[in-house]
Amino acid sequence: MKRMRCAGQLALLLLTACWLLCGCVGAPPPEIEKNDVPVTSETCEDEQRGLIDGPDQACAVNPEGMTLESRFPAPDGYARVEQAQGSFGAFLREYPLLADGEPVRLYDGQLKGNQSAAAAVFDLPVLSGGDVQQCADSVMRMYAEYLWHGGHPDLIGFHFVNGFWFDYPTYRDGGRVKIDGNSARWQKTGEYDDSYEAFERYLYVAFSYSSTLSMEAESREADLADVRPGDVFLKSGSPGHVVMVADVCENEAGERAFLLAQGYMPAQQFHVLNNPLHGEDPWYYEGEVTYPFATPEYTFDGGSFRRMNYLDGLDQ
Repeated sequence: MKRMRCAGQLALLLLTACWLLCGCVGAPPPEIEKNDVPVTSETCEDEQRGLIDGPDQACAVNPEGMTLESRFPAPDGYARVEQAQGSFGAFLREYPLLADGEPVRLYDGQLKGNQSAAAAVFDLPVLSGGDVQQCADSVMRMYAEYLWHGGHPDLIGFHFVNGFWFDYPTYRDGGRVKIDGNSARWQKTGEYDDSYEAFERYLYVAFSYSSTLSMEAESREADLADVRPGDVFLKSGSPGHVVMVADVCENEAGERAFLLAQGYMPAQQFHVLNNPLHGEDPWYYEGEVTYPFATPEYTFDGGSFRRMNYLDGLDQ
């Protein structure tokens, strides 16, 4: 896994800019010792099925479905790409959704201003305590939730923007981060705690000091023809943004289609995105993807499609 190397005043300015502009970072939790810390319905009954705007798509949404698989049927002529039991793809496909029509809410309970971007909302509360779970953080959280619930907690870890490796096992075992300016180091001041509440506290710290800037170094370029759940369209920077592939299907010719999901700023619930090319069909079709690539709230340039390194220690 690559590491970002930031040093001196340049890194300090970079971290500060990330906090001000990127929206993928937040204020540090109280437990961190710090000095000058740079923080970084469509209803569609069976008898009413008819063609809509999507390519060969008969009915894009089943409002009764409570997972990606049941809410969003594969388009006509496509079948979902098989995901092994226990894989990240299966985890995403089976993850509970809120009821159809539920709005996207911000971290403070208020409604997101632009509700038209979302096709569905994941049943995952935003971390409480501040405006920290934004774009990159939401993707990081889905990977971390998968590893934690799937029995692989020792693989959880993220880089801070300054390159510091912040791993969950050290935090679980009582390690806490001391930050002085642009430097960070571990110190043993806590007790062993493998509870979910402690896991959420770990994520709060990770989200406070990570962003799309650090995420780029934790990923590699990928081929859209081989798109997989967990892949991302990523623009690192200040500001930057990232959206994640949540599910994938394929037709007999081997052409793929995929669902995208995102968090955004202010911190908000993770949600499935609509496709601006055909409002009633949220699937994104491989043959439609050209650059600049437009999603409802962000446009990505060529070279932005990437695969995260977070599962490199697993056989997926």
